[in-house]
Amino acid sequence: MSPFVRIDGVAHHVAVDGTGPVCVLSTGLGLSWFDWDPVVPLLAPHRTVVRFDRPGHGLSAPAAAPPTATGEADRIAAVLDALGVPATEPVTVVGHSIAGFHAEAFARLHPGRTAALVLVDSSVEERPRPSRTPAVSRVLGAALSAAGVPAALGPAVRRAAVRHDPAPTVLVRRVYGTSRVLRGALLENAHYGAVAAGLLALRATHPLPPGLPVTVLAAPAGSARWERRQRALARRLGARYEAAVPSGHLVMLDRPDAVARAVLRTGQEAA
Repeated sequence: MSPFVRIDGVAHHVAVDGTGPVCVLSTGLGLSWFDWDPVVPLLAPHRTVVRFDRPGHGLSAPAAAPPTATGEADRIAAVLDALGVPATEPVTVVGHSIAGFHAEAFARLHPGRTAALVLVDSSVEERPRPSRTPAVSRVLGAALSAAGVPAALGPAVRRAAVRHDPAPTVLVRRVYGTSRVLRGALLENAHYGAVAAGLLALRATHPLPPGLPVTVLAAPAGSARWERRQRALARRLGARYEAAVPSGHLVMLDRPDAVARAVLRTGQEAA
């Protein structure tokens, strides 16, 4: 199978490993498919693990349109369609950080395709603020790209942001040395508030499937306020709450065992 699938004219990079029921892993803002690498060996003996890069992330092509909660939910469905996963075979969807919005939206809009939902230190917005000005983000991205900032500093910024980064140097340079990834992250950041508001609207009109196994896996990291917000999210969704301790925000790197355990506890078993 080609490592790329085309969705709405945009080439999306995908990686598929393992056997068994399907589990989809989606990373947070500015991250890449390889950030799930520590988790994959723990899941692959039990699950078919699907990772994909959203437009402008990893090795995927730039976005053709700004992100929305509905659009990102439909993107997950389109990835599954492109891989030939039947709509009659529900999957476990795992969303990290901002992708928690996308994963929850998928479960609400595609209930028949959802076997379980795992939110890994998911973004939480009780009262979303208006999105950052998209025009400013476009101008900033163009200016930084023209100045050669991504090629000069992108990999170094990645290394500084990710503690004890296990990603291979060649991949970090290939991904973070490009203006495409910088622009992709700025685009998602600019529309963060709009995506959060879109999810809140879906909560009012599209309930989660009855009895859906939902886990909120949080990384409190010493912040009592963040822990309260994560617990509140779990209560709102009727979810199981688990704390990954010790761990920073990148739980898949700090505690891959906790992520794998949360996925395997969902009860989705091989036929």
